Amino acid sequence: MKAIKLPLKQAQRLMVACQKLTGPTLEPLQIIEHLGYVQVDTISVIERAHHHVFWSRNQKYRPVVLTNLIDSREVFEYWSHAASYLPMKDYRYSLPMKKAFQKRESAWFPKDLKMMKKVLTRIRKEGPLRSKDFEMTKKGKTGWWDWKPAKKALERLFLEGKLEITRRDGFQKIYDIPENVIPNSVDTTLPSEVEYARFLVQRTLRHHGLATGSEIAYLRKSQTKMTVFTALNEMVAAGEIAEVSVEGVDQPYFALQKSLENIPKVSSKIHILSPFDNLIIQRKKLVTFFDFDYKIECYVPASKRKYGYFSLPILQGSRFVARIDCKADRINQQFIIQSIHYEKKVDKRLLRKNMESKLLAFTQFNGCNSLVFNTR
Repeated sequence: MKAIKLPLKQAQRLMVACQKLTGPTLEPLQIIEHLGYVQVDTISVIERAHHHVFWSRNQKYRPVVLTNLIDSREVFEYWSHAASYLPMKDYRYSLPMKKAFQKRESAWFPKDLKMMKKVLTRIRKEGPLRSKDFEMTKKGKTGWWDWKPAKKALERLFLEGKLEITRRDGFQKIYDIPENVIPNSVDTTLPSEVEYARFLVQRTLRHHGLATGSEIAYLRKSQTKMTVFTALNEMVAAGEIAEVSVEGVDQPYFALQKSLENIPKVSSKIHILSPFDNLIIQRKKLVTFFDFDYKIECYVPASKRKYGYFSLPILQGSRFVARIDCKADRINQQFIIQSIHYEKKVDKRLLRKNMESKLLAFTQFNGCNSLVFNTR
């Protein structure tokens, strides 16, 4: 089947729309069920990334909403490409990765069967526990515990699916056995390789708009990668997806046929995005499709930073127009803009004026009352 030719600007609008950054505002559960995952991150110089991703798509969102979704068992925590919150309806598709972890060793979390058995037995007996509950320097009612091996055992059991994270206290994980976390109504059957491959194709194209086979199968085992490519060919033949040739892009991409039929018009809406937003996370794609070379610099020595510790991409419509470095001074309830860097050919005065209401809303979302510009 011949590839569909797509102008670059249409490709950009498709990708932004599929991220639900344009169009009708969705409720938080609808957002995560559409995106498929929201990455968890610990950095708290501003509101944490997982909350920021929801807010970017629904400005009424507040962190307590995610807590409620976890408590009502509509969302669970596991790995996607990184630690993530995922919709409970997709739980069975976390099982292939859990099964794979059961079969392999890990340098980070070695398979200490004796310690794993002790940890699991204790949680079955006592109920949900945190890693700090295993911090003991002398013998107590539960015996001797060496915290580091116990913590590694907890993570290993979690990766293997023998424990779940029932909730977090602050940001500390609380573990419990799966039968206490996963509702009885949830399908817990292991998907076949074909089912799993088709799920990865549909989930990726649904929220990224455009993707290659390699992007869809990223971090998956070689057998899954081959099955993904087979599924892509079958789905193209069936008319479910289309091969796409994007103007100025050498590599062929795939898209859902129904997404190509509903590419929205130009939007001027402004978004302040997290460095871990689902649109931002694939850095090479940002360069390829948006000519936006983005790098998070919190892991870079201060002297080598160009844009700041935690600069946030600013998207207007389907064009990246700036990046801001900011922090929430929660003690003084001030949201401080430390720097603004504009992209080429941007009307700085007009953009700053248009950004004002969004920055004020973002200030409130971050628990601050005043917006302070301390730009250089």
